[in-house]
Amino acid sequence: MALRVRAAGGSRLLWPRVLLFGDSITQFSFQQGGWGAALADRLVRKCDVVNRGFSGYNTRWAKIILPRLVGNEDSPEVVTIFFGANDSSLRDENPQQHVPLEEFEANLSSMVRYLRSVGVAESRVVLVTPPPLCEAAWEQQCLAQGHRLNRRNSVAGEYARACAQVARDYGTEVLDLWTSMQEDNQDFSTYLSDGLHLSPKGSDFMFSHLWPLVEKKVSALPLLLPDWKDVAVADPEWSLLGQGEGGRVPTAPSAGCPPAGAQAEEMDRALSSR
Repeated sequence: MALRVRAAGGSRLLWPRVLLFGDSITQFSFQQGGWGAALADRLVRKCDVVNRGFSGYNTRWAKIILPRLVGNEDSPEVVTIFFGANDSSLRDENPQQHVPLEEFEANLSSMVRYLRSVGVAESRVVLVTPPPLCEAAWEQQCLAQGHRLNRRNSVAGEYARACAQVARDYGTEVLDLWTSMQEDNQDFSTYLSDGLHLSPKGSDFMFSHLWPLVEKKVSALPLLLPDWKDVAVADPEWSLLGQGEGGRVPTAPSAGCPPAGAQAEEMDRALSSR
């Protein structure tokens, strides 16, 4: 009871969020060495990095579920939208996941518009194109499951270009993996674990290109809660709740990180400037 009463003296800390929305390449990004895990590590104590990757999903289904993930009350600082690897499946070989190119582009546009309607401006959205497809490696995966090759790299490129066009139309950031992984005729197969999904090297590549886009959107956010060396030993409530015992504020606060109350004000200023 005493703990609850004392905790009530400090304002609740609401962690800002970075939302990763996509298919299996996003879902798997929190695995060891994954690009999502690297992003969460880089933003620890500043933002929660939330993985909302759904293996096998395409933009037709993503458009339907997005309002269940983001609303006016919990607007993320950054949203990545990373689809296309399933949409670009060949219709004749994989009709369940295939989405026609024109619909894919319309679905991405719809999601960007929805995010704007709930307070996530285009400047806080990063569209990510599908990566290139290593057909030889992915064909082995298909044959092992009794299927013929159900994707083509040239088709993935069409969807990548459509994604980049949506980014230009709406003024969002875009990370064009399909193009950048094939620059200078490099062997992009090492970026892929099975011809489709990212390998550890591919995740490193993804993170190194995504981080600069995310960093500039969250750079104004403060580190949440004081460093342990800055907590006042004699009166930790002042450091952690922004007030001393019984509401008493010390006349000589410790140097270093500001108390929680001051951090809350700094956070409010950062959020209001978005």
